[in-house]
Amino acid sequence: MPTPRSTRLTHDRRRWIVMLGLCSLLLGWSACGEAGAKLEGQRVPEEFSQGDAKFNAHCAVCHGQQARGTAQGPPLVHKIYEPNHHGDAAFQFAAANGVRAHHWKFGDMPKLPGVTTEDVEQIIKYVRYLQRQAGIQ
Repeated sequence: MPTPRSTRLTHDRRRWIVMLGLCSLLLGWSACGEAGAKLEGQRVPEEFSQGDAKFNAHCAVCHGQQARGTAQGPPLVHKIYEPNHHGDAAFQFAAANGVRAHHWKFGDMPKLPGVTTEDVEQIIKYVRYLQRQAGIQ
């Protein structure tokens, strides 16, 4: 049976962990919002314009304008999707095969029929550009 002091410490520790988690989540969301705000009004460089167009045609409905996310899909301008955690091959795989939900609670991503490997390469270049603009390397 725990002593009242150890119970209080356990409750305090839990409360601290929950608060830390909430702060981290909010900071991550605000960083995504700030990244989007930085890009508002800026033109996408020509080298990423094809990827921008393809992203808007095939991905934005779920992943949002400038990959900021929607109620249907997560933001791709997020540290979870940085190149060291989700490399370019992960994007290719997801587009070709779909992917089971594992980081977010949006549900599974379906495969994208009609989207070619070359289309996804252009989309990846665009998403990586957006990530770099947000400070995600």
